[in-house]
Amino acid sequence: MENINQTLNQEGEAKPLFVFEMANNHMGDVDYGLKIIRDVYRVSQNFPFNFAFKFQYRDLDTFIHPDYKNRMDLKYIKRFSETRLDEKYLILKIEAEKLGFTTMCTPFDEKSVETVIEQNYDIIKIASCSFTDWSLLEKIIQYDKPIIASTGAANLDDVDKVVSFFQHRHKQFALMHCVGQYPTAIDQLQLNQITLLKERYPDVAVGYSTHEEPDNYLAVMLAVAKGARIFEKHVTIDSDKYSKNNYSATPDQLAKWLAAAEQALAMCGVVNVRHQFVSKELADIRQFQRGVFAAVDIAKGQKIDLKNTFFAFPNQDGQVVANDMSKYTEFISLKDFKANEPIMAIDAEKKEIREKVYEAIKKINCLLKQANLAVSEKWDFELSHHYGLDKFYEYGASLITCLNREYCKKLIVLLPGQQHPAHHHIIKEETFHILYGDAVFVIGDKTVEAKAGDILTLERGTPHSFFSVNGCVFEEISTTHYPNDSFYEDEAISKNKNRKTVLTYWIV
Repeated sequence: MENINQTLNQEGEAKPLFVFEMANNHMGDVDYGLKIIRDVYRVSQNFPFNFAFKFQYRDLDTFIHPDYKNRMDLKYIKRFSETRLDEKYLILKIEAEKLGFTTMCTPFDEKSVETVIEQNYDIIKIASCSFTDWSLLEKIIQYDKPIIASTGAANLDDVDKVVSFFQHRHKQFALMHCVGQYPTAIDQLQLNQITLLKERYPDVAVGYSTHEEPDNYLAVMLAVAKGARIFEKHVTIDSDKYSKNNYSATPDQLAKWLAAAEQALAMCGVVNVRHQFVSKELADIRQFQRGVFAAVDIAKGQKIDLKNTFFAFPNQDGQVVANDMSKYTEFISLKDFKANEPIMAIDAEKKEIREKVYEAIKKINCLLKQANLAVSEKWDFELSHHYGLDKFYEYGASLITCLNREYCKKLIVLLPGQQHPAHHHIIKEETFHILYGDAVFVIGDKTVEAKAGDILTLERGTPHSFFSVNGCVFEEISTTHYPNDSFYEDEAISKNKNRKTVLTYWIV
């Protein structure tokens, strides 16, 4: 039962479960029923699925009202009575088990539930007509058996109630989309209900109980594409003695139905994970990507970036391509490149900085939450790392630009232990308003310890630096900010053209 349990719980890569519904198609003839099971078995052996055979139990002595027991003018009383098997059902169950089928049974009354348990069926099926038969459901949940329930004609409120009923009792169960029309017309299949059930109950396995005409092979393919992983179909065989109904599949039809499902599963591929790319797909796509070429002479040890390169088609095998270039990826030349020369991957050291940036972003967001400050990811954001990302937590700051017009407002975030090196501005004047935490400002030859609520104004040309012991957030309110209006005392900072990482979306 391990694979079946996985199917019901939607865990792992369990094979889909295909359920063959016997119903009353055995016609009350045990030998005929055995032949159906054996013929269906021969078909199923050609497919890599899990399979179950399902029967229906009714305790007719109590199921049919005494006044109606002999009413052969009523279609289903006549059918149930004429196809009665009682204890002979066990012969069919044993044969199905011997052939490797999981066994299922639909009980329509409480006494039949007890028979299902006594005969140790693997799974209990709840028919659509019994979906809200609360007396029957109460009986079923007394036992530790997996449950598959069909939802035909049940409104959403009822489905919610039944799902809650099972979940609160920690039952292992699945739901089946089902339309109780026999057969179901194409325009009544309502396959989008599979999506509805999967999205509304994401922790519940969802399947498809089918009653369309048996030569309809498209419906099961669409059900597969919708995400169903349990499939139920009525089965029968051709016979001169017994007529078959118009919604049960013969072995030949069943083989085509299973083949359609197998083809759909292959086309749909893996579930809930990104698929693995085959080498041909990667090669076919890469051949159309632009290669990276030196726009100017690039010296050994120099950073390779958008400023000194250009992209052009075609690329060469082993060449860095445009798709490799990003703000989170650094390339350092390992040789001298001439203008127009291709940048080959073997001649450039690649450094990924994405994880370092994301780590910093998480810490900044955490500090903003501690400060109880609401910010927007639409505002411009930058990490200022004066001596590189490796030293960001020692030297750096994070700047959020709220607006920059004739007046400008920024939020400055200092993580614990961070310091912003000494610098001054010639064009802009600025005022700092401490919102959260602690900060120490060195303004000219004066040191100011600031706390939340303090305000400091710096005139143009005033050298200043700041640092925080425990972390700090403050507003910078100023005249218009210009990118080239920050002059650092340490010339190494001014010469570092890669001291800022600018992000568009940064709240995580």
